[in-house]
This record gives sequence, structure tokens and C-alpha cells, in this order.
Amino acid sequence: MIKIYTSPSCSSCRKVKKWFDDNKIPYVAKSIFAPDFSKEDIKEMISKSENGTDDIISTRSKIVLENDINFDDMTISQLCDFVLANPTVLKRPIIVDDRRLQVGYNEEEIRTFIPRAQRLAQMYCSHEDCPKYGDCEHSHDNKPN
Repeated sequence: MIKIYTSPSCSSCRKVKKWFDDNKIPYVAKSIFAPDFSKEDIKEMISKSENGTDDIISTRSKIVLENDINFDDMTISQLCDFVLANPTVLKRPIIVDDRRLQVGYNEEEIRTFIPRAQRLAQMYCSHEDCPKYGDCEHSHDNKPN
């Protein structure tokens, strides 16, 4: 299942969720300010990024600039604690699938990112556990025999 990490005031986050909804691709939206946002979420992001913290953290963030923070000097645990205490340092939205991540809203990049997820959505839509079941154009009722 795809996860989309968002913040309430982020217009790009709303656009990404709308794009997924319009394309009937199931996802789980998770706010970076929610109590259940965890170290495991941050570790997953880092492990799936190509360039580590550079992909997910805004080095132009006020708190980073004011405190002259060097993420390369932090342990993973310290980094996670810092992000949990300062979630606004994360770039948004962050889209995560089973093996990689995509940052920001760019339709073309999302289309490149999403093909495998689209196939999974089509497969799951024939099952009652699909979040869009019964409302999805790929539902078993619409599949050719």
C-alpha cells in the first residue's frame, strides 16, 4: 500500500491526494503532525531514498539554518528524534511505496513512480479489502469475462 505523508496546510499534499483519488489508486494518508507519525516512518523514508536526508529534509528550513544543523553528523536515532520534534523540516508530500519514495507534486514524476501501484490497485479492486471496492472502475463487476 502506498503511503502519502502530508501536512494539513500543504497545497501540494492536497493535489497529490486528489490525483490518487481521481486515478482510483488506493493509498494511506498520514500527517507528519499526527501522534502516530513515528521513528519507523522516518526510517522507512530514509531507507527508500536515493540520497538519504537530502531527498526528504529541507535544508532551507528555518530551524536547520538557525541552528546550523549537519544531518551527516547525526545518528539515525538522533535524526529521527530531531524530525519528530520538528516535522516541518520534512519536504512534502512524501509518497512511499514498497521500495522507493517520491517527493513533491509533479504529475509526470508521479506517473513514472506509480505503474506498479496502479497494477496492484487493479488487482486489489476485485477484493473486498480494497479501499475503493465497489466504487472503482477496476472492480470485478467491470472486468471482462
